[in-house]
Amino acid sequence: MLFASERIKFRKMNANDVSIYNRWRNDLEVMRTTSPSLDLYTEEESNDFVNHVILGSAASKSYIILDKQDGDRPIGITSLIQLDYKNRNAECIIDIGEKDCWGKGYGSEALRLLLDYAFLELNLHRVSLRVFSFNHRAIHLYEKIGFKHEGISRQAIFRDGGWNDIIQMAILQHEYRAAM
Repeated sequence: MLFASERIKFRKMNANDVSIYNRWRNDLEVMRTTSPSLDLYTEEESNDFVNHVILGSAASKSYIILDKQDGDRPIGITSLIQLDYKNRNAECIIDIGEKDCWGKGYGSEALRLLLDYAFLELNLHRVSLRVFSFNHRAIHLYEKIGFKHEGISRQAIFRDGGWNDIIQMAILQHEYRAAM
């Protein structure tokens, strides 16, 4: 099935997901490795963000990651953003919001489902992402799947009292197919 694997499935994000997204967005441990700005958000601010930025963009597709083995419990979010159909590329984002799911392969499973959709259904040519240099687990995952390092924005994020790089990575459709 296109949007499901053995343990997880995707559901298109909707306005009813604001409260769960707000909880993840306000967990600084969750956002530390993925969000450029750490802050606390009201439910109203998260509602505006979900409705205008996530759901209101024609150039993005966002999905809630559901754990099938736990009654379809929402455990994270994944998105293709800045979809450019003419040049057949997009940027991907993945956040596992439920910390009890970290380190159990859910991120890898979700990213593979998203890339299957991007390359095998949308026929994209290139999918890119940005990752903070201190997020070693994520970098390892992306390299394992086949993403290549393309560049570095040096000292672009101030986190934990020091400057860190943002690494740009991407995978091309033929690279992904070869690794399948």
